[in-house]
Amino acid sequence: MAIKEWPEEERPREKLLVRGAQALTDAELLAIFLRTGVAGKSAVDLARDLLMDLGGLKGLFGSDEERFCRTKGMGKAKYAQLQAVLALSRRYLEEEIRERDLLTSPEATRAYLKAQLYHQSREVFACLFLDNRHRVIRCEELFRGTIDGASVHPREVVRRALELHAAAVILAHNHPSGITEPSQADLRITQRLKDALALVDVRVLDHLIIGEGDAASLAERGLL
Repeated sequence: MAIKEWPEEERPREKLLVRGAQALTDAELLAIFLRTGVAGKSAVDLARDLLMDLGGLKGLFGSDEERFCRTKGMGKAKYAQLQAVLALSRRYLEEEIRERDLLTSPEATRAYLKAQLYHQSREVFACLFLDNRHRVIRCEELFRGTIDGASVHPREVVRRALELHAAAVILAHNHPSGITEPSQADLRITQRLKDALALVDVRVLDHLIIGEGDAASLAERGLL
């Protein structure tokens, strides 16, 4: 049955307008984005199939064009639309943290870094470069690795901090496994970066590990 034939209170778009986005499932929200289904399947059915094929929202957001388009009804146009939506959400979060004091808005910082890194299928190391008032100068992905590690070179982080005239940094990387527990390698590279950046008077405020649930903060755990 087509969605337009459903009772009005059960249609995803109408439900969102009346009850808010929080009342919708992932599939219902995705169905609003997809707009239409295919022969024999509503947009909600198609959304469920897409989420199942790609392994949920993380797989959806991290999928490449080829994998995305394998699902019947998906094509280059829908893939381009999805990438545009993701880019807009990341830019919105970046504006949020640029306009706020990072030390008083850790939630916005974590949300932004999670949006940047959570969907990645390989380990990615990023850095938020901050001025002396802890406002964001720039966020950059500096190193990309494999599914279980990335080589991080302190001299490159120091070089970039000097180029941007940064006074402090927040480090971040993802764990594709979803487990946010810091490894011994994470602790070692954090200390190396902290020591290297201290030589040029740049402070390391935190190192966040992105995965399932809330990001792990080394500063909050007393490991910085």
